[in-house]
Formats: sequence, C-alpha cells, structure tokens
Amino acid sequence: MAVPESSSRFAWPLRRRMPGPDGSAEDIAVQDVAEREAADRQLPPPEPEPLVDPPPRFNLAMFRLAALGLALVLALALAVVRVFVGGPPSVAELRAESGVDTWTVLPIGVKDDQPGVAFRDKNGVWSGFDIDVAYMIAEDLGFRRDDVRFYGMESEDRLRMQAVDLAGKRVPVKMVIASFSITAEREAEPGVTFSQPYLFTEQSVLTLTKSKHRAVSTLRDLKGDRVCSLSTATSVKAFVGYDIDVISRNRMRECIADLRNGDVDAVSTDAAILAGFKDRFPSEFQHWDLGLEKTEAYGVNVGDNLALKKLVDLTLYRSYTDPADSRWESAYQSNLQSETANNKTTPIAVAQQPRVSRPAIRELPWEDVFG
Repeated sequence: MAVPESSSRFAWPLRRRMPGPDGSAEDIAVQDVAEREAADRQLPPPEPEPLVDPPPRFNLAMFRLAALGLALVLALALAVVRVFVGGPPSVAELRAESGVDTWTVLPIGVKDDQPGVAFRDKNGVWSGFDIDVAYMIAEDLGFRRDDVRFYGMESEDRLRMQAVDLAGKRVPVKMVIASFSITAEREAEPGVTFSQPYLFTEQSVLTLTKSKHRAVSTLRDLKGDRVCSLSTATSVKAFVGYDIDVISRNRMRECIADLRNGDVDAVSTDAAILAGFKDRFPSEFQHWDLGLEKTEAYGVNVGDNLALKKLVDLTLYRSYTDPADSRWESAYQSNLQSETANNKTTPIAVAQQPRVSRPAIRELPWEDVFG
C-alpha cells in the first residue's frame, strides 16, 4: 500500500526502493514507512547565528582631530591660569600691595623755590612742571587735586622722603617729585626706588648781569670763582679738578640770595631750574650753557614701595604712548617751553617725554590697562 510523502518542511527526500532479491515488496514498504516516520521526528535545525558588526577600522583623521581639540583645551586652560594666577601682578594687586586704596590723601615731597619746576607763591599756590607731573600721577592713582598734599623739602631729605610743613614739622611723604636726578649711587641707597625718567635736562650756570662776568661756555671759564650749588646735587661733582670754590646750600633760594648779595660769582645746577629765574628776572641774570654731555634724568622716588613704582611707571608709559594723552606735553609747554624766549639759545630741557618701557603688569581680558 502506498504511503504519502510527509508534508513537513523539514522532511528529507527519500529514495524509493524497488524490491530486490533479498526482500519482498512488503518488507521494503515497511522499511520506507519507518524511515519517513524517523525523518518526521527529526528536530528543526538550530537558529542561525546573529550577525555581528566587524570591529571599526582605525581612523587617523579622527584621531588627529581629537588630539587637536585636546591641545586647544589645554592651551585655553593654561592661558586662563596665566591670566588669573601666574605672571606679573594686575593693577588691582599692585594697588592692594602699595596701599594706595587705603590713603585718604596723597602727600608728595617737592621743591618750593624753583620757578618753572616747583614753586609755592606767597598765596600758597603751587606751580611748575614737577607739580603738573605730580597731579598727572595722582589722577591716575584715583586722587582728586584737592586730595594731593605738597610739602617743600631740602635736597638732602629727598633720599629720606622727609618733607617739612608750613609749621616746620617733618612730614613723611609717599613719593618725591623734586627735580631728583636718577643716579646709580642714589639707587644703591636703602629705601630709594626711582620710577622711569620723566624729564631730561643738563647742567648750566647763572651769573649776575651787573657783575659783567666773562662769558661762560665751559667749566674752565669758572676757574677761581666761588660757585653755589645744591648740597647732594649731581652738579657738584662736575667742578672737581677745575679750581672752583664750591659753596653748597640746601635750597635754591639760598644760592640765589648769595649771588645777589655778591657772596658768590655764579650759581650752577640743572638748566631746567636756572631757566625759571632767568625767565622771571631776564635783565638781572645771564644764563650760560656749559656744553656738558652728561644728561640729568629726573625720576620719582617712591622709597621702598615697589608696587607704587609700577603704578607710577604705568602713568608715564600711557602718557608716552597714548596720542590722546597730552598731559605731559601741556606741562612742558606751560612751564618750560614758555621760558625759551627769555633764555634765548641756552637749552632748558628736552622738549619730548623720555622713552618709557612697558611695565610688567598683567592686563585682564576686560581691562585696557596700557591705553
């Protein structure tokens, strides 16, 4: 009897056997049925293995991009650290270190008897180039003109930063702006710190017109003369070896009094100082150029306050580099340039602010420190 093929989709095709010599047709049929039943009982084949994505290939371009991004992040972090932590101090730090923000007034030691440089008249009004420079610095430090206190001082007290008030009482000052020349010897003194220079001038000589002193063009023309100069002034050293009798005074008005009284034949000091007397008394004095090569560079002495020095240098730097800042030029025009007519060919000072190097001060991103 014929058996239908299994309808299972897992059934394997079976070969139909023909009766052979060794078995009957019935035996062969029984054998076929048994084989098909065995095929139907076979388990389904296992599920196919899931597909797995192959490992990604190494992308050199992406690696370089990531490395560049990391480098930029590190550079930015380093820049932030330098701006806010490392490097030179900021203006705020300098103000805190110098103590400026705790001062209610600003006491400054100046000369009081040098017309054109620093002079106090009988009404108590201060004028002169040093006075205007002092106001310029005070303004940048945050002081109004009414907050500035000027005190006259003798030459020997400029190193000590000790001035004298109108009652004769000694007064310590925060800075000295008193026609004070920068020298290596003075900078070596303890408690002396100069700013960068704010004026260049040179040494000259003043004589009385009525004395009919011979023309002076070199120090040799003063041979045998009695010459008055300020004590501790750099001018005194120039007379060594010229057979000149030097008389030292602490104040310029004392030298001028000696000259007028005939006690000395001449007065010698910085041309910027003597030019003021020639300008105010043009017929009384003769102003002579000595032709010396040495330049006198005026600086601000801030004592041992190094933070204050940087703040003063910052004012001088901005004044020098900022075309819109004409305060120095105005001070020179009104005090020194105005004296050139009466002083004729005798040089007074260099009519240009000395070059100022940029002070080491950290400028924060939102600041415009250097102008």
